[in-house]
Amino acid sequence: MFRISQYMQEISRPTVMGPKHQPPGPVVIWNLIRRCNLTCKHCYSISADKDFPGELSRDEVFTVMDDLKSFRVPVLILSGGEPLLRPDIFEIAHRAKAQGFYVGLSTNGTLIDSGNIERIAKTDFNYVGISLDGILETHDKFRRMKGAFDKSLNAIRLCRDLGLKVGVRFTMTQDNAHDLPALLKLVEDEGVDRFYFSHLNYAGRGNTNRKSDAHFQMTRVAMDLLFDTCWRYQEKGLSKEFTTGNNDADGVYLLFWVRKHFPQAEAHIRAKLEQWGGNSSGVNVANIDNLGNVHPDTMWWHHNLGNVRERPFSEIWQDTSDPVMAGLKARPRKVHGRCGACSQFSICGGNTRVRAQQTSGDPWAEDPGCYLTDEEIGI
Repeated sequence: MFRISQYMQEISRPTVMGPKHQPPGPVVIWNLIRRCNLTCKHCYSISADKDFPGELSRDEVFTVMDDLKSFRVPVLILSGGEPLLRPDIFEIAHRAKAQGFYVGLSTNGTLIDSGNIERIAKTDFNYVGISLDGILETHDKFRRMKGAFDKSLNAIRLCRDLGLKVGVRFTMTQDNAHDLPALLKLVEDEGVDRFYFSHLNYAGRGNTNRKSDAHFQMTRVAMDLLFDTCWRYQEKGLSKEFTTGNNDADGVYLLFWVRKHFPQAEAHIRAKLEQWGGNSSGVNVANIDNLGNVHPDTMWWHHNLGNVRERPFSEIWQDTSDPVMAGLKARPRKVHGRCGACSQFSICGGNTRVRAQQTSGDPWAEDPGCYLTDEEIGI
């Protein structure tokens, strides 16, 4: 995750460079259930409104949770499918809170209503993330449910009004990019705490015509809008978090934005970005799926590192006998192609390895999702 707001604060109020912060354990995104009431176009878990056999029981979840706690995992993001379809979701969340985890709920929001919002509030989730794919018709089309937007917006308002930290998650594609400005206005008008922009972790852009490629140009326009919007909040002294995910080239592109608008801050921001270091899949981000399989992150469902029914997560996560895991944990990562030759590698760390693996079969090849030009990265 790339925290835009953090760097805007550094432009405004620079802080002294200290040692690199190393989380005690990875953030764990936990797909507790695969069932979902929606069939969204870009679902990475290919969920459906049916029960999937073999999912972890409540007792198995609790056993894993104990291991995660002893392994010093700081954050659990409870996800799905749709996690609110799991009958014991509140019991699981309460136990996680009692053990001291930061607990997030990742939901499509359509099942949050006046009947369960009090229970959600009493669970005291640290954060509730609700997905919106655009405004009204766009969102309903992506979610394949008429009225989905209104239900999700109502959920945002219910959470906000009861004091829960709530955020909007948006995955941009060529079919919904036009709604980004309106969505940012909605975030402002509704008093939403956080906006998370996810690049589509697609497979198949290739390495041609980056200067004119419509998708790459669309991405750059979106990032400029995000940076400009976030800086406007910073200037006004308003607290709102802007983050991005699934494309660590965002850090390099921010540096270019700083060079253009705040050249006096470029050296400081570069140092902060290099300290961040880019992609952390397999290091500071982990995923457990509904069957207990462990993955380097949520986009690696096709690659299993082990199963928590057979070995503790803590043991699986430290095992580098798997070549993908060994490569992800290597510092620096041994990548090649454009990524290996990139002059900005120290910032993005080689970007998202899963796209390279999906398109070429080689997880250490260049990331075809990089939207920076050869000139920008010194090739």
